[in-house]
Amino acid sequence: MEAAKVSPRRYGGKSAEQRRAERRAQLVEAALEIWQEQGWAAVTMRGVCAQAGLTDRYFYESFTDRDALLGTVWDQMRDETLDMLTSVIASASDEGALDQLRAVLDAVVHHIADEPARAQIIFGDHAGSAVLEQRRRDTVQMATDLMIGLARPFLREGVDEQALRINTLLGIGGFIELMLAWRSGLVESTTDEVVAHLADVGAALGSRFLRS
Repeated sequence: MEAAKVSPRRYGGKSAEQRRAERRAQLVEAALEIWQEQGWAAVTMRGVCAQAGLTDRYFYESFTDRDALLGTVWDQMRDETLDMLTSVIASASDEGALDQLRAVLDAVVHHIADEPARAQIIFGDHAGSAVLEQRRRDTVQMATDLMIGLARPFLREGVDEQALRINTLLGIGGFIELMLAWRSGLVESTTDEVVAHLADVGAALGSRFLRS
């Protein structure tokens, strides 16, 4: 005789896995809201649970600790930003290297201006969190690879790869510092002015490596 098949128990038409995924999403959204309003250091297990209306038990169902949650929120914001940039690059794929760069800068700077609370997760101060500092370093390297890949079809033959990476890192590091200064009011410029300045710097850094 065949053993009777037992269907997974469902509550409100949702499986246990679906309910677990919903609780996880609630915790991530709560952490995001607290981070945007008060900074990453204010994101605590109890605070997030209170914001999400869930108990500690459900926190540990999805995350081993607070650092795991912080990393998840960072990864979500990073991936959304990279998806946006990938879309911009694809739409400008027929343009030259510097035109593509300007399109990317325009998209990122306007994103920061339009959604400063979300942008602070990537461009804010993460000193004191080893997890976030490591993610910041990893993201800088990821952005460096993205920019070099963007420029690759337009590079001169025999380009100095090490010099190219160093210059790209300088450009990205300078970009991040400018965004921090701009967001804090140390630099008073319009969004379009910031984009124009960044595009000029990108052109200056790239002139050594790009074909005429």
